[in-house]
Amino acid sequence: MKILILGLLIFALVAISGCTEKVNTGEVQVQGKTVEITSGGLVYPAYIAAPEGVGKKPAVVLVHSFNGLEPGYRTLTDNFAREGYVVIAPEWQTFNKTPPDEVVGGLISDSAAYLRARTDVDSSRLGLTGFCAGGRYTMLFLPQMQEFKSGVAWYGFPFSRGFANQSMPVDYIERLNSPMLMIHGTYDQASPVVDIYRYATDLNASGKYFELKVYEGQPHGFMMENGQLSRSFVARDAFREMVSFFNRTLGE
Repeated sequence: MKILILGLLIFALVAISGCTEKVNTGEVQVQGKTVEITSGGLVYPAYIAAPEGVGKKPAVVLVHSFNGLEPGYRTLTDNFAREGYVVIAPEWQTFNKTPPDEVVGGLISDSAAYLRARTDVDSSRLGLTGFCAGGRYTMLFLPQMQEFKSGVAWYGFPFSRGFANQSMPVDYIERLNSPMLMIHGTYDQASPVVDIYRYATDLNASGKYFELKVYEGQPHGFMMENGQLSRSFVARDAFREMVSFFNRTLGE
């Protein structure tokens, strides 16, 4: 009885003091922080997360949606890092909510350079992923940037000319030499799934390797709910699809 009382007393004191014990659950520990990326003479904030531990790891540039770097994207970046990746998410709307493509492209390239300079990154295993407008940027720049070995485009816009009426991603199909996974929902009103099927048909006709995962009934931006990462079955499954694709295409 004395031992039980003593244990309860210690627990109470710890709770009152606000201290918590770090419990090893077997989950990979990650470190996340905000860093600065210089691009085009401007300094952009970017959120980066990396798994703890020695050795060089694959890395990914993550391009957020038109709604900005919402808290859910930081959570997603942390979760991605727990899978063994160094992930950086630059805030491409810092100075202009609707920048021209060359500005975003420069920032993506400079973010990749930042990753390559890290001692914990294997520069030969870089990936690109993006959501919404970021999905369009993935489709647009994966064929143009040789530093990326593969990419995942989430509910992108293959036939959009962007904010400044510039090139469409479909215009660069012939230059695509890296595997690409597209993730989309059938109820996407902003980017109708029929456009994704048409884009996939063009990719297929050009002999380009791609994978397509379509979720029935899902709307545009289904990975986020009120700015937070969705905990739905579809969101969790889609995340696993992305990780599996990068595991296969950014392998040793």
